[in-house]
Amino acid sequence: MTVETINPATGQVEYRHELMTSAQVDATLAAAQQAFPAWAALSLAERGKVLRAIGAELRRRRDDIQRIMTAEMGKLRKEALAEVDKCAGACDYYADHAADYLLDQPVSTDGQRSYVRYEPIGCVLAVMPWNFPIWQVFRFLAPAFMAGNVAVLKHASNVPRCADVIAEALSAAGVPAGVFGVLHIDNDQAAEVIRDARVAAVTLTGSERAGRAVAANAGSQLKKSVMELGGSDAFIVLDDADLDKTVAGAVASRFGNAGQTCIAAKRFIVQEGIADEFVKRFVEAAAKLQLGDPQDDATTLAPMARQDLRDELHKQVQASVSKGAQVLLGGEPDASHAGYPASILDAVAPGMPAYEEELFGPVASILRVKDDADAVRVANDTTFGLGGSVWTRNVDRGDRIARQLQVGAAFVNAIVRSDVRLPFGGTKRSGFGRELAEHGIHEFMNIKSVYVA
Repeated sequence: MTVETINPATGQVEYRHELMTSAQVDATLAAAQQAFPAWAALSLAERGKVLRAIGAELRRRRDDIQRIMTAEMGKLRKEALAEVDKCAGACDYYADHAADYLLDQPVSTDGQRSYVRYEPIGCVLAVMPWNFPIWQVFRFLAPAFMAGNVAVLKHASNVPRCADVIAEALSAAGVPAGVFGVLHIDNDQAAEVIRDARVAAVTLTGSERAGRAVAANAGSQLKKSVMELGGSDAFIVLDDADLDKTVAGAVASRFGNAGQTCIAAKRFIVQEGIADEFVKRFVEAAAKLQLGDPQDDATTLAPMARQDLRDELHKQVQASVSKGAQVLLGGEPDASHAGYPASILDAVAPGMPAYEEELFGPVASILRVKDDADAVRVANDTTFGLGGSVWTRNVDRGDRIARQLQVGAAFVNAIVRSDVRLPFGGTKRSGFGRELAEHGIHEFMNIKSVYVA
């Protein structure tokens, strides 16, 4: 079967690729199985040397990788370059810190010696999305490699060359054959791979629907899985917020990556005393964003990754407006193939898609609240629990509210973002398990208790 990649800025076919046959999939899994013992037997110093080489190779290829990302899913040039740099930094981080994370941990018991030991488990299947086509991969790959695991990647169908360029960079950096493999397969084939005995665990970043399917399949085989799913993050503006800083954060968090970010601010929960001024400034700032060619540095708002995604977003906007939401900015598709302008909806209320669902694109929802307690109530009134931020001049007040948010990450006076030094993941229907930091490297390891009497 042939799959086409459409350039979201031009609407032109960018690339065609064939899905793999069953024999090709089997060969990839066999290579991973064969490579695992030798890779796991390497010392941390030896694997760290490879990780540093990967980081260096990513930096060397950053312009080529950027062009592929931009052509396949429309990411702004500057955002794509920053993504490559972030991946290289993650490789360096785990090369530097994995030894500390994986030390045997002595435990005081009544035996002569007791300790907790961390051991790799084998081949990890990663089912990854298109919105951060390099970073999402390295977010799991860097810790998995340092843990001693091998990996196979099933990437989103619209970013096949991103998957291939990762494999090429890893090979050039000296990663042994079989330690990393790419599977160009569809969802039915992926389900078969999850059930394959050679796959020890699964990690997925994607929609709630995809997470349910993959987690159920993995669970039927009693395989460990990590699910990083959708989000509808609250951006809480308290009545003492620094509006210059807050508006800049609002624009960056909602409209970066064309709004196609699971941890982007989506619901702007604003206290009544400051709401009118915040909304006025937010609309003015968002109106300055320029939709255009993502390769042009003058462009400040990227197209969405696919036309069907743009159309689905617009249906959510229309449905919200039909229920009473007010369009303050944008709200109509751009004439370009997959473009959608920066858009802001006011008077958003329960029962609207803009309140109940994740809007995965450049549309902000304004919700006005009375006080701190009301802000927390509205922020937690969602099935999602990925992230949220609080904006205030009083950091103690912000910290008190952050502690009450039912999310995996709560930031005060900063936009929510993934940071290799902090665990990343959600609660409620935003998934389970953690990536990054010490927690991320332990997710796909056998945590073994050793007791010597």
